[in-house]
Amino acid sequence: MKTLQDIYEQSLTVTKEGKVATYIPALAAASSDHFSVSICAKNNKEIQLGDCHATLTLQSVVKVISFMVAANHHSMDEIMKYVDVEPTGDSFNSIVRLESDKKKPFNPMINAGAITIASLLPGESLHDKVKSVTEFLEAILQKQVHINNEVYLSEYHSADYNRAIAYILKANGFLSSDVEDALQVYLQLCSIVVTVSDLAKIALYFATDGNNEYYSEKAKSSLEVIQVAKALMLTCGMYNASGKFAAFVGMPAKSGVSGAIIAVVKNSKIEGLQGPMGIGLYGPSIDSVGNSVAGIHFLTKLSKEYDLFCL
Repeated sequence: MKTLQDIYEQSLTVTKEGKVATYIPALAAASSDHFSVSICAKNNKEIQLGDCHATLTLQSVVKVISFMVAANHHSMDEIMKYVDVEPTGDSFNSIVRLESDKKKPFNPMINAGAITIASLLPGESLHDKVKSVTEFLEAILQKQVHINNEVYLSEYHSADYNRAIAYILKANGFLSSDVEDALQVYLQLCSIVVTVSDLAKIALYFATDGNNEYYSEKAKSSLEVIQVAKALMLTCGMYNASGKFAAFVGMPAKSGVSGAIIAVVKNSKIEGLQGPMGIGLYGPSIDSVGNSVAGIHFLTKLSKEYDLFCL
C-alpha cells in the first residue's frame, strides 16, 4: 500500500501537466510547481504535506459557502425559485442556456448560479452581503479572513463575460440586486484569502454536518442545507469533470481556478486520523476544465488506497 507521502510525491510530479490560470491576471503569478495538502480530523489533528501555510484565494470554492448562507437565510424553497440544483455539461461560465431558454441557472456552482446567489445574500448593502459570508467562514475557521484587493480588482476589470451573464440574469428576472452590486459581491467573495489548512477545515465542516464543539452560533446551518450543499459538490463541484470525479473518486468536492480543492470524507481512517475528515488541496497548475491537476491525481489515488469512495 502506498503511503500518503508516496501519493503526495507522485502527485507533485503531475503539476507539469497543467498551467496556471491566466485569464485572471493576478492569478498568473502563482507558482505552477506548488502543491500542498492538509487533512484535518474532528479532534483538530492534522496531516500536512507541502507548504500548508501558503495563501490563495477561494475562487469558486466560495460558491458552496455562499449558497449555504443564502439558503439558511431564505429557505431552500425560496432559493429554488432562482437557482436549480441540476448538473450541466456546459462550462462554468456558459451563457448559452440562459439566453436561449430564459431559464433559471442550473445550479449554484456555475457562475450564473453563483452571481444569482450573490444577489440573494442577506443584507441591504454590498458590504453587508459580503460580510454575511466572511462571518460564516470566520466562525468555521475561528479567525478573521480578508479579501485580496489585487485579485478582486484584477477579476473586476476582466469580468466582461460575467457582466454579460449578470445582465441576462437581470433581464430574465433572476437577479435580486443591481448588476454591478451582484458582480462585485461575487468577485469579492472569490477573492477571500485562505491557507490550505483553512480549506481542510472548511471541508471538515461538511464532513461533520456542522457538528463540532468549537463552532459558534454564526456557523450554524440547517442539516437540509448542508446535505444539499454536499450533493451539489458531488454532482456539480468539479466543473465539467464532476461526473468523472464522482464515478472514480466518489467524494463531495469543490474546486476553484486558483488551484484550490476541498474534499469531504464522511468516515474513514487515513494513517493516524479517523472518523470524519476534511481535505484541502492547493495546486495552481490546472487542467483545461479548471481543476488542479495534482489535486485530482492525489484524490484519485487517495480514494483508492484508503477506500474513501462514499457512493
